[in-house]
Amino acid sequence: KFIEANRGVLAELLDLGLAPEAIDTGYGGVAQFARRYGFRDKPLRLRFRMLDPALPILPGHGAADMSLDAASFAMLAPPVQRVFVTENEINYLAFPPVRRSMVVFGAGYGWEVLAQAAWLRQVSLIYWGDIDTHGFAILNQLRARFGHVESLLMDHATLMAHRHAWGDEDAAIKHDLPLLTPDEQAVYDTVRDNAIRANLRLEQEKIGFNWLSARLRASYEHDEHDEHDEHDGHDEHDEHDGHDEHDGHDGQ
Repeated sequence: KFIEANRGVLAELLDLGLAPEAIDTGYGGVAQFARRYGFRDKPLRLRFRMLDPALPILPGHGAADMSLDAASFAMLAPPVQRVFVTENEINYLAFPPVRRSMVVFGAGYGWEVLAQAAWLRQVSLIYWGDIDTHGFAILNQLRARFGHVESLLMDHATLMAHRHAWGDEDAAIKHDLPLLTPDEQAVYDTVRDNAIRANLRLEQEKIGFNWLSARLRASYEHDEHDEHDEHDGHDEHDEHDGHDEHDGHDGQ
């Protein structure tokens, strides 16, 4: 309790009193006090849900809300094709079913837990954040860790379709975000430069559920059709092989 209440002052004293090699300068600030000076810290944890009832992590609990520490999540490697990340808890809990997918409850600007999971680089990673300057800044930071991350519902069409839900952003950022795609950059410029009105923001939880569902169907339903077509192709091929074998016997 003493350390928790006095980390700022203790950090100054430890910086002065400890040998340089005893300080991990990659960490700084009160929130990273333990890592900077080699203290044990509470394990970072991450919440997630499977979105495909056919792929439960726990038998009989296909949509269970689960939480794992960073090391355990990194070893998870579930049989999914895509992982959605959302910043809002209600959106996380209400996210509709999507085949071969899971959803993760993000933690703002902190991506240490996700960064340890190398298996995320082998699946599609889709981030859904607020349409405001901070939402795009979080996307930019996540893309610095995972270069293949895509955005969801952070586009001009979604912004304009929800005029009734527009709000105001406090303390908007103004710096450039070099990792955005051209389409993302255009929307970021719109909210950063007050192109429509000052301090415009659209919080993700105010986007209509039907709008989300329609976008998911349009973007990912074809994957399911591709899978069915692949199976149908195998069946048709097997059927033809059977006929060929039968014809061969007739020829004899």
